[in-house]
Amino acid sequence: MLGKYFQKPESELQSRVPPGQYLTKGFPVLTYGDIPRINLEHWEFRVWGKTQPKTFKWSDFMSLPQHEFTKDFHCVTRWSKLDVKWTGIKVTDLMELVDIDPSVTHVMEHCYGGYTTNLSREEFLLAENFFAHQLFGEPLPPEHGGPMRLVVPHLYAWKSAKWINGLEFLEQEELGFWERNGYHVRGEPWAEERYSC
Repeated sequence: MLGKYFQKPESELQSRVPPGQYLTKGFPVLTYGDIPRINLEHWEFRVWGKTQPKTFKWSDFMSLPQHEFTKDFHCVTRWSKLDVKWTGIKVTDLMELVDIDPSVTHVMEHCYGGYTTNLSREEFLLAENFFAHQLFGEPLPPEHGGPMRLVVPHLYAWKSAKWINGLEFLEQEELGFWERNGYHVRGEPWAEERYSC
């Protein structure tokens, strides 16, 4: 199994692969539950909580500046994929349209299908985070979170919520789906923050 689908990183790549991870030869799909299929005409993205509630349509996101990103991607199940090429919108560009209360400490990502995951305010607002709608130059497939997912490159992939459709701004930390089920609240790969203690 290791040799067929995964491999240990060669010496020149070891500095890019966190402890306990193997490089994948493909792009595995791991999903809990059914894969949502969303028509772009009906797709909506809401923000609420400690902010003025707003709803964005697909065209609103597409009117924002578009960027290409090449990032490494690390799954808590111990595989990594290097140099993944995405196209999307910087979180910081969207947040110019969203006025959050100074009391906000955390953000809950909400998704079609009911999935949730949480981030601290500081980690959500990092300039490297983005909403992706293309993967390797093609529309993001549903199995990889299409039509849109959040990508948080510095954390394990469960924090990069597939099928994202909303952000809830909170005054205190609340746990998302995997965090309630034993995963670490932060999920930093280089510290191997896989599971809660």
